[in-house]
Amino acid sequence: MSLPPGERIAARPAAEGQRPDVVVEPDADRLARDVAAALVARLAAAQAVHGTARVVLTGGGIGTAVLERVADLAREPARERVDWAAVDVWWGDDRFVPAGNEERNELGARRALLDAVAVPAERVHAMPPSDAGFAEPEDAAAWYADQLAAAAPEGAMLPRFDVLLLGMGPEGHVASIFPGTPAVTDDRTVVAVRDCPKPPPTRISLGFPALNAAEEVWLLVSGAAKAPAVAQALTGGATPGELPAAGVHGRRATRWLIDVDAASELDREG
Repeated sequence: MSLPPGERIAARPAAEGQRPDVVVEPDADRLARDVAAALVARLAAAQAVHGTARVVLTGGGIGTAVLERVADLAREPARERVDWAAVDVWWGDDRFVPAGNEERNELGARRALLDAVAVPAERVHAMPPSDAGFAEPEDAAAWYADQLAAAAPEGAMLPRFDVLLLGMGPEGHVASIFPGTPAVTDDRTVVAVRDCPKPPPTRISLGFPALNAAEEVWLLVSGAAKAPAVAQALTGGATPGELPAAGVHGRRATRWLIDVDAASELDREG
C-alpha cells in the first residue's frame, strides 16, 4: 500500500522508548529538496547555539542529491544562511580506494557541495584513502578514531555531531555495517570493513557507538527496492544484526525521511 505524502507512520519505538519521526515525500527529488532545506536550518540552529555546526555525511544517490540541493540553496541570498567556514564535516563511511577513485564518498561530497561553499580544508575530516600511507584499513580506521577523539571534549571519544546523515541499502545496511558482519558487534568508534558484500570490498565505517552518539540521526531512503527493509526496520522488530538500520538512533531525535516508493509497505497509523 502506497502512503500519501505527509502521512504519519506507526513506527516502533527506538532505543530508550524513542519513537522515530517518519516523513514521507512524493518522490526522490522532493525528498532531496526538503531534506536540504531542513539540513540548512539545522546547521544554522546549531551555529546559533554553539557557534559551529558539525555534520556527518553519507554517500549514495540520495545523499549526493541532498548535498547538491544544499549548494543550490547557498546561492540564494534570501535563504537561511549557514556560515560554512564554521562547519565541521565528517563521514559515516568511505571506500578504502585511492583518493581519485570515483567510488569515494569524499569525492562526491566535494563536487556536490564542499568545494562550492568553500568549507575550510581543516574542517573537512575525510576518511583516509588507500593511497594515504596506511598499509591496512585497520590502521586508517584507528587514525580516524584518533581524529574524532582529538576533536572531542576532554575525556570523551567523540565530538558533538549535530546531525548525522545515513542512507540505507535494500538489505538494511547503514554506513558500511552490513547484516551479519563483524562490524555489527564491533564496539569501536571506527571499524575497518573487509569482504564487504557490496563492492568495493574494503571500507572504513563509523561503528554503532559513533553513529548513535549523534544528536540527530536522519535516514534518507528512496525507492521501492528498499520498501521491505524500511517496513521491517520501523515496524518489524528486527535486530541490528539482522537489519543494521534498526540499530541506529539519535540521542535526541531519529528521523526517517523517505519517499512514497520506500514507504509502500508501511501501514497507516490507525
